[in-house]
Amino acid sequence: MRTILLVLFTFMNSTLAFDHTHKLFNDLLGRNCIHNEFSTQVRYENIKNNESKNLDRYLKEMSQVTKDEYNTFNRDQRLSFLINAYNAFTLKLIIDNYPVKSIKEIGGLFSSPWKKKFIFLLGEKIDLDTIEHLLIRKAFNEPRIHFVLVCAAKGCPPLNPVALTAENLEFYLTKSTRNFLKDEQKNYYNYKRKRLTLSPIFEWYKEDFEKDGVDLVDWLIPYLEDLKLIEALKREDIEIRYSVYDWSLNDVN
Repeated sequence: MRTILLVLFTFMNSTLAFDHTHKLFNDLLGRNCIHNEFSTQVRYENIKNNESKNLDRYLKEMSQVTKDEYNTFNRDQRLSFLINAYNAFTLKLIIDNYPVKSIKEIGGLFSSPWKKKFIFLLGEKIDLDTIEHLLIRKAFNEPRIHFVLVCAAKGCPPLNPVALTAENLEFYLTKSTRNFLKDEQKNYYNYKRKRLTLSPIFEWYKEDFEKDGVDLVDWLIPYLEDLKLIEALKREDIEIRYSVYDWSLNDVN
């Protein structure tokens, strides 16, 4: 009898455990992202009209994860969980206010969309800023997260058409970083003027890239493919500037 109860208890726990494949989100992204190497257009209208129940189901699964359960996750499970949470709750924020031309329209003159406490996660009601700055940036020494966290703007890195998991996290962190730096709409080198223009992401989060004696240039070089640019950076024969961020919605429409 004791053995039967133990088997039943184990089975119940396994069925209630969080799905680390993030299948619900993965499928939703696959149906609603038009993706190429440097951009993603999102079918927000379709998500709002036809997929909102699927998104809500996934967010409910995330919201049911307790802090104690989260603490049993390994490092990559925790980080992929939080990145997916940020991206999925951003989709929720957009479709709840759709149609909008920019995420910055949500809120008001003195309020920020990133400070709206509409998220229930790990036992607390929080906002997007808390996920990004407290749960991710403070807890993980991983600057590449800035190329997989997507705030629904064209200036952001493209939303990957697959959910991140512990198994694919390293691959997408590296791939997304390299692709973002190759995107000449966001980062470009003027050979004549010896000027490198970077996305404002590198200015806003400079402290994340410059740690442990590494400066921004040192951090960039391993992810660049342009040998002429790499040599110029190594010679310090280059001026770095920052572009204007495009906050318009990454909408298929």
